[in-house]
Amino acid sequence: MEVQYFKNYSPALERDMECKVYGHAGRPVLFIPCQDGRFFDFENYHMADVWSPWIESGQVMVFSIDTIDKETWSNKTGDPGWRIWRHEQWVRYITDEMVPFIRAMVNERNGWDGYPGIITFGCSLGATHAATLFFRRPDLFDGLLALSGIYTADYGFDGFMNGLVYENSPVHFLPNMPLDHPYIELYNKKKAVICVGQGPWEIPSSTRQLDSILQSKGIHLWVDYWGYDCAHDWPWWYKQVTYFVPYLLE
Repeated sequence: MEVQYFKNYSPALERDMECKVYGHAGRPVLFIPCQDGRFFDFENYHMADVWSPWIESGQVMVFSIDTIDKETWSNKTGDPGWRIWRHEQWVRYITDEMVPFIRAMVNERNGWDGYPGIITFGCSLGATHAATLFFRRPDLFDGLLALSGIYTADYGFDGFMNGLVYENSPVHFLPNMPLDHPYIELYNKKKAVICVGQGPWEIPSSTRQLDSILQSKGIHLWVDYWGYDCAHDWPWWYKQVTYFVPYLLE
């Protein structure tokens, strides 16, 4: 498996940001680590091994990035207005810096001329961020694999609400999306999976709330509930990746 490491200065965050790229060709996948996670978690937690059949066969290139959750969603003693502002800088780092970087590399490696979109993937809070990116910017992201996420910003901001929190909380902004909004058609043209178990440490109620909103808007994504034995932990996420990735790539 080809693995590359990059460290570049981010104007949006005003600091260096690191990432790793796994693979030599194929569709781009953006991996967002779990809460407070680092770019090397994709490899260190053996998710690279689970994705290896699709990476080594040239079907996907996975771009694993850093979170800044310790400054934002996890920083419960910090000022919530500043924390969500900082989180939005991280979102801009992804949309304005990582997306062009990913597109340029993928186009060069595959000999493409303008591949349109990127699959976002994450588990736990990484799934929260991945889903929010997908729902906010379906013009940039054309697929989603969200495992065991929580789809309300209340998780990080404890009821604090302003415009930026609203934009990062799918269960708040999606209900207000008009039924004729062009994003709904975009969502329905893409493949997206939202999955949660019902076992230890899982919070299926958040997925059920999001599922109800999606149905009310005519957004037809694959929302899947696994059993009461399915825990909020890596061994189950490995199984879910193996189950869902063929659908996303077919």
